[in-house]
Amino acid sequence: MHVLLIEDDDTIAEFVARGLREAGFAVDRAADGEEGLVAAVDQAYDVAVVDLMLPKREGLSVIEELRRKGVMMPVLILSARQTVDDRVRGLQAGGDDYLTKPFAFAELLARVQALVRRASRTPEPTTLTVEDLVLDLLSRRVSRAGTHVDLRPREFALLEYLMRNAGKVVSKTMILSHVWEYTFDPQTNIVDVLVSRLRDKIDRPFETKLIHTVRGVGYVLRA
Repeated sequence: MHVLLIEDDDTIAEFVARGLREAGFAVDRAADGEEGLVAAVDQAYDVAVVDLMLPKREGLSVIEELRRKGVMMPVLILSARQTVDDRVRGLQAGGDDYLTKPFAFAELLARVQALVRRASRTPEPTTLTVEDLVLDLLSRRVSRAGTHVDLRPREFALLEYLMRNAGKVVSKTMILSHVWEYTFDPQTNIVDVLVSRLRDKIDRPFETKLIHTVRGVGYVLRA
């Protein structure tokens, strides 16, 4: 899958591009609206992530021009503008979804994946299952061996990320990028603390442990 990222902020662009590439996407980045418009017209992309406050040409103008030219790829709008009117204008201009800054990468990734599935008419899974652990994406409920597990939002986001990457080792940096906002200070042991809390809830009460530490690398969810 090929993503066009139109974002002038280098920190945000690096954060988003790195996370999308780690999730298996190819990413092209444009640093201003004119460059982004040219790229979107000249090449076919599966989805675009577009900031609104862009130099040379604002994001809404880029989206409107793309739609006028018949470019119908899904567009996820990124913006610091958070009012209902701002979101309505973005969607009316031709955007397909709207995400306000600051954001957690896990949510951005989920929205990008949903847009790609919707465009390709691929049914969106409603549950993730690893062994006897079940995560319901619609009700946001988790159970193991039929027993309900109560998780806080960050714990749920971490578990969802681990389950979507079941069998793959994910680093602490990857977890920070996916579960926390891009402004979060990486010089912290918060990942270890969160993993420990999650283990207490989904592993400790059960004989089979699912969250494993790969020393010097990160964590993996597997039986």
